[in-house]
Formats: sequence, structure tokens, C-alpha cells
Amino acid sequence: MSSDNNVNQEYVPPTVWKWEAENGGKFASTNRPISGATHDKLLPVGKHSFQLHSLGTPNGQKVTIMLEELLALGISEAEYDAYLINIGEGDQFGSGFVEINPNSKIPALMDHSTTPPTRVFESGSILQYLAEKFDALIPKDFVSKTECRNWLFWQMGSAPYLGGGFGHFYAYAPTKQQYPIDRFAMEVKRELDVLDRHLADHTYFAGDDYSIADIAIWPWYGNLVLGNLYDAAEFLDVASYQHVMRWAKAIERRPAVQRGRIVNRTWGDVFLEERHDASDFDGLLG
Repeated sequence: MSSDNNVNQEYVPPTVWKWEAENGGKFASTNRPISGATHDKLLPVGKHSFQLHSLGTPNGQKVTIMLEELLALGISEAEYDAYLINIGEGDQFGSGFVEINPNSKIPALMDHSTTPPTRVFESGSILQYLAEKFDALIPKDFVSKTECRNWLFWQMGSAPYLGGGFGHFYAYAPTKQQYPIDRFAMEVKRELDVLDRHLADHTYFAGDDYSIADIAIWPWYGNLVLGNLYDAAEFLDVASYQHVMRWAKAIERRPAVQRGRIVNRTWGDVFLEERHDASDFDGLLG
């Protein structure tokens, strides 16, 4: 049988799936069907109470933006050290990182202001933890707080369709295949429509005030419509989501967002691999 026929042959799943080889594409070398540490590696500990171990992907940006927003509010207790976790090199499988997050995903945070120190993993949990610890960037009244959490958890459930679904097959998969791209493009456009309809009548996701709901959603969907994610803005016709675009541009202008989005990045025109003090941004941003 020719190689072309092999490529086009329909895949028949085995009775029991077995991990036999890398599946190709970006990050394939670090994908595996088991958890736990692959090597011993202690994590550094800086001078601040908050120790963040992360990468400047959308999930990582949520936490660095949150911390920068707290500092912008004058909450000095939110000072933090941010150390790079290179997921392409498998840093997330080091023993120190796995102790903080047994799921081996960034971001992971240690709060040394408590005794013993508190580990916090999953970006949505970190946002909620920080909001409640400092009583900031989350509505005060119960109804508005619930609406904020509605959208926070919406993001946690919806973004995998954008990232692991659309982003993987559109940008990272070893071959372009119409079925998965169409499937996930349709879902991402439905999600954008959900956001656009809500923002037609609301300044921010929890109402008139900026909150952790916006901080959670912006790194994914804001970056997407601003053309900063997967080079897919034209393909998804993001300009048609006018209310999302208005919201995304307004948040992009926030100084704390401009700082937080570049922390733990090693790519792009402007980046900051590690962050230990506000002065680390000097000369990087206009």
C-alpha cells in the first residue's frame, strides 16, 4: 500500500489503547499518559511571600496580571518572585514543581505568608485565592460575586476548546486536518458569540467593575481577538465580535496588564524571563 493510502486510511482504534510513540507536533516530547515527577529538581525560593513558577502562556498570564493589578492597587503584600518553567524542556515534571502541582501544569504558586506555606494550583483557583486573601478584584455583594464566579468557571471550562482543541489542530498538529479544525473553529466562534452578546450590555463580565473574571478570560479570548494567539484572527473573523474587541482593547491598555503579560516569557518583542521586583520592567515598556 502506498504511503498516500496509509495517510488517508481511516484510523481504527485498538481494543485497548497503548502508548507506543510520540504523536508528533509541538510539545509531543513532553506528553505522556502518566503523572508524577520524572527527575529531581528543587525550585528556587526568592525573597517575597509569593513564589510563582510559571510560563507566559495565557494561563500563566492570568496570575501575573492578577499580581500586578494587586500591586497597582497599593497592596504591597502581593509582591512576588516569578520563576520560569520551561514546559518544552519538561520543567513541569521536576520533583519540586510536582510537589506544588501534582497535575504538572503551569501556573503554580506558593504562599509563604502562611504557616506552613500554602500551595495553590490551577489558574482559576489562584485567582480566587488571591482575590479572597486581599479582598480585591472580586465583587462584594453575593449576587455580583456569583456572577463573577460564573464567568471565571466559564473560562476554565471553555478555554480547553480554544487551546487544546482549536489551537492544537490549527497551529501545532503535525498535519492540517479539516474535520478537527472545523469542529473546534465552530465551537470557538460560538464561545466568542457568547462573550459578545454578554458584553453588548455589560462593561465587564461581572458588571461595571473589572474583576478576576476579566483577568481569567482576557489572556485567552482577548489575545485571540487582538491577533496575538495562533495567528488565527482573520480565519475566525474576530473583527465581527465588536463588543469583545472593545473590551479586549480596554483591558490591553491597563498598565498592570501590559506588565503581567510579559512575565515568564522568552519570546516576542518584549519579554521578562523572571520577575523579582518592579524595577525589572524598567526600559521594557513605554
